[in-house]
Amino acid sequence: MGLLFCILFAGLFFTAPFVGCSRSLPESPQPTTVLDVAQALEKTKYVLSFDPTKKPAFSPLDQTLSASSSSSLSLQIHPRASIHKNSHLDYKSLTLSRLGRDSARVSSLTTRLDLAVNGISRSDLKPLGNGLEFRAEDLESPIESGSSQGSGEYFSRVGIGKPPNKVYMVLDTGSDVNWVQCAPCADCYQQADPIFEPASSHSYSPLTCETQQCKYLDTSECRNDTCLYEVSYGDGSYTVGDFVTETITLGSDSVDNVAIGCGHNNEGLFIGAAGLLGLGGGRLSFSSQLNASSFSYCLVDRDSASTSTLDFDSALPPNAIRAPLLRNHQLDTFYYLGLTGISVGGELLPISESAFQMDESGNGGIIIDSGTAVTRLQSDTYDILRDAFVKGTKHLPSTESVALFDTCYDLSTRSSVDVPTVSFHFPDSKILPLPAKNYLIPVDSTGTFCFAFTPTSSSLGIVGNVQQQGTRVSFDLGNSIVGFVPNKC
Repeated sequence: MGLLFCILFAGLFFTAPFVGCSRSLPESPQPTTVLDVAQALEKTKYVLSFDPTKKPAFSPLDQTLSASSSSSLSLQIHPRASIHKNSHLDYKSLTLSRLGRDSARVSSLTTRLDLAVNGISRSDLKPLGNGLEFRAEDLESPIESGSSQGSGEYFSRVGIGKPPNKVYMVLDTGSDVNWVQCAPCADCYQQADPIFEPASSHSYSPLTCETQQCKYLDTSECRNDTCLYEVSYGDGSYTVGDFVTETITLGSDSVDNVAIGCGHNNEGLFIGAAGLLGLGGGRLSFSSQLNASSFSYCLVDRDSASTSTLDFDSALPPNAIRAPLLRNHQLDTFYYLGLTGISVGGELLPISESAFQMDESGNGGIIIDSGTAVTRLQSDTYDILRDAFVKGTKHLPSTESVALFDTCYDLSTRSSVDVPTVSFHFPDSKILPLPAKNYLIPVDSTGTFCFAFTPTSSSLGIVGNVQQQGTRVSFDLGNSIVGFVPNKC
C-alpha cells in the first residue's frame, strides 16, 4: 500500500525532478550502524603521543612493489601522523587546525573552478613587469589546490632522479603539476629529507620553452630558452622554479622523462614533504604522464600510523560499487562523481538529482578529492541531510557546534552508540553505505563528536577524505567509472 501511494503521489507531481516520497529501498543497508566511541577516542590520544622519529624513516616495503599482482605500479600511502610529529597539545586544537586548513583548501578549489568557468585562460595570467626576473610576486596566477599545512594529509615515498633521492611527496587528486624542492634554494621550507640536488642526478634535463609540457602550464615564463613554472595555492603558498624532466622511482620501478617542477623558491608550511605528486586529470599530472588506464588508492585513518597503497593500472575489483566518472570541459583536473542521491537510515532523502549535477557551463557537480577532508554539499542539500540525521539521533545528547560543524553530540558517557546509516546512491541502484566513523567523528579527546559534513555556498560539492577513509577508491579512466570497495586498505 505504501509503495502504491508513493507511485500515485509521484504521478500527481510528475513535473518535479525528484519523487518527493522517501521510502525504504530493498537494496538499502541496515538502517543503523554502530559507532565505536571508545575506539575513536583512543585514537585521538594515540595521534597526540605517536612519535614517528622513533621508527625508521621508511620501511623496507617502501622500496618494493606492493604484493598486488593486478597492478603494474604500486607505492605505499602514509597518513601525515606516521611521518610528522604532532605539535598540538590537545586533540581539539589539532582538529581546529585541520578544519582551518581544510577551508583554505576548499576555497582554492572553488576559486580555480570559478576562474576556468569564467574563461580566464593562460593568456590572461602573464607575468607582470619587465619579465627579467621570475618571482612569485610578479605573477597573477590561478589558485590551485594547495598542499600547504592542511591539505597534504597523505604522502608516498618516491625516488627523484638517478640515482634516486628518496623523499616524501604529498598525493593530490586536485592538482596536476608535480614538483619537488631543489637546490640551490632561494627560499625553501623545512622538509624531512635532504633537499634534492639536480647536479647529483644523471637524468635531470631542463625543458625548453617550446616543449609541449611547458605550454601545458597555466603559468610559465621563459628565461634563456628554459621553461620556468609557478604554482600558487589558496593560502598564499607557492612554488617557483625550473620545469624539467626527471626519472621518478616507485618501489623498484622507474619512470623516465616525467615533467616535474624543480622549485628553488617555495613558500608555505608544507609539513615535511619535499613536494607534490599530482594525480589530477590534467595532462601534466603524474597519472596522465604514465598513460595510466586506471589508478586506485585507499586512505587509512588519519589518526593512525597504518599504511596502504596507491596502485596504477590496477583492475577494477569485481565487487566494486560502481559510479560514473564525469569530467568538466572547462577544467580537466577534477574527477566528478555521478552521485544521484543520499539516504539516511535507509530513507532516500527528497533531494533533486540536479543538486549533484554539473550544468553546461561547468558549474555545479560534485568531485571526489583526496586533499579535502570534510565533504561539502550545497546548503539546501546539506540542510536536508543534517535534519534527517538529527531526527535519527534524538536519543543522543547534543552539544554546542565546533568550527565548521553545526551538529555535535556529547558521547563522553558512552562506549558505543547506534546512529542512522548514511549512504551515497549512484545510477543502477548502486549504494555505498558509509561507516559511522566516517561521518560522526571526534573533535576532542573528551567525547565531543560532530557530524562530518558541512554546507558550502559554492555550486561545487566535494566528497572529502574523511568519508573515503578505509575504502579503496578506483578511477577507471578508460571506462569513466569510479569504483568503491569498503574495508579494502
